[in-house]
Formats: sequence, C-alpha cells, structure tokens
Amino acid sequence: MKKLVLAAALSIAATSAFAGGMAEPVMEPAVVEAETASSGGILVPLMLLVVVAAVAAN
Repeated sequence: MKKLVLAAALSIAATSAFAGGMAEPVMEPAVVEAETASSGGILVPLMLLVVVAAVAAN
C-alpha cells in the first residue's frame, strides 16, 4: 500500500513539472518615436508676410 501511495505521489509530482512545457520567449518590439517637422518655423514668417501685405494694400 505504501508503494502505491509513493508511486502515485511521484507520478503526480513528475507530471506537474512538465505541465507548461518550454515556450519561446516573446520579445516586445521597440517603440521608436519619429521626429515630426514643426510648422512653427515657417508659420511665423508666413503670418508676418500676410500682415505686411495687408498693411501695404491699405
């Protein structure tokens, strides 16, 4: 009877060790931020040109 209980305990312990198996590690892709061109560099001179043109038209 003791051998049966010991065999059952060992078989349960052995099967639970392999329950998940080996899985390949999943690597998350790196997040890369792209630099966007700022329209503030061209917007200010264009607005200034519009204001100068409006003053010159009057």
